[in-house]
Amino acid sequence: MSTAELAVSYAALILADDGVEITADKLQSLIKAANVDDVEPIWTTLFAKALEGKDVKDLLLNVGSGGGAAPAAAAAGGAAGGAAAAAEAPKEEEKPEEKEESDEDMGFGLFD
Repeated sequence: MSTAELAVSYAALILADDGVEITADKLQSLIKAANVDDVEPIWTTLFAKALEGKDVKDLLLNVGSGGGAAPAAAAAGGAAGGAAAAAEAPKEEEKPEEKEESDEDMGFGLFD
């Protein structure tokens, strides 16, 4: 991670810890107060937009628990579209399988 990314990350954590809204201007002012000179304004804008409307403390507390939510959402979506998937399944089985070419068809084998 570059110095610029670390500086913006730490500034965002400081703002979140104080309960202050994370904006590009506030990130930039914290970085300037810390005397970090090599941070381009694009980094503060990116971080501010990425964290807009998010609770950073909640994100930090739930870092390890993110794995369970995606399968549950997929299962819910799968249950809703189960009838459509069941109707499409026979169509896929009706397609004739294409014959794969083997090395023997090309005139050489693995150990020739």
